[in-house]
Amino acid sequence: MKWKKLGLIFDGKSNVEWHADSALTPTPFKLNDEVIRVYAGFRDAQGASRIGYVDVLISDPKKVVKVSDKPCLDLGENGCFDDNGVILGDVVRHGSEIRMYYVGFQLVKKAKFLAYSGLAVSHDGGETFERVKQTPILDRSDDGLTINAIHTALYENGVWRFWYAAGSGWENINGVDYPQYHIKYTESQDGINFSHDRLSVLCVDNEGTEYRIGRPSVYKLDSGYLMFYTKGSTSGEDYYPGVAYSDDGITWQRRDQEFGLELSSDGFDSRHLCYPRLINVGDKVLCFYNGNDMGKHGFGLAELESW
Repeated sequence: MKWKKLGLIFDGKSNVEWHADSALTPTPFKLNDEVIRVYAGFRDAQGASRIGYVDVLISDPKKVVKVSDKPCLDLGENGCFDDNGVILGDVVRHGSEIRMYYVGFQLVKKAKFLAYSGLAVSHDGGETFERVKQTPILDRSDDGLTINAIHTALYENGVWRFWYAAGSGWENINGVDYPQYHIKYTESQDGINFSHDRLSVLCVDNEGTEYRIGRPSVYKLDSGYLMFYTKGSTSGEDYYPGVAYSDDGITWQRRDQEFGLELSSDGFDSRHLCYPRLINVGDKVLCFYNGNDMGKHGFGLAELESW
């Protein structure tokens, strides 16, 4: 793939109390014929993320026209799985509603955090979202003791298809614990409920010195399926995307060398480049992504020039 970088679009800074910095896991959503709404996680001074949005013009996606002045999805109730932060996830239209699949974080005594998947729904055009329930839709499991985090939801042939990060352990790098996880696939009839014996298929695993590979972003193409993800190695320095292809969305072939979007020589994406997310508007394919420090400094934009 060949990309043209359009630069930093939103620096993640704000003067409001609930948004001190960051725009984590930017997730573009076509709001109407004029606006792309980029949902993202905005962190407060304590590091807890709430989901807000940044609106940009389809005609000039470098131009920000609105930033949410309040969360469209706030922290969960005290004691709930999402009481210490929420991030995307995926945002999809389904009938008259807009569904937001999100990842909720909770702090516990004997692990760095827990992260499971919730669902919230908007009936006001994507301005605010209400939780379908206070508990996770994808909770702890034997193959995801600490992390079961949905990042892509596709509704195909009457079935909800999900790609998610699943993890159960921690990698200690220079005295700091980082979560271990890989990418799995599951299904649901209604996109809300999962059976106890649900399908759970390993799609993309870590290779070499990698200990985490996640944030799967899956797209249906004429020729099959495309997945972007972000991977980290035990060096503690590498946090960079890869790409895989599949005929059925379940069995994948990694071809990381084809991703094509490189680190910059300086600026917000000079050390890290992560969480790429695509949107197709007209004859353009745009990629919103985070840079250094996993989104602390906002998100940038690139335009696909050729496959």
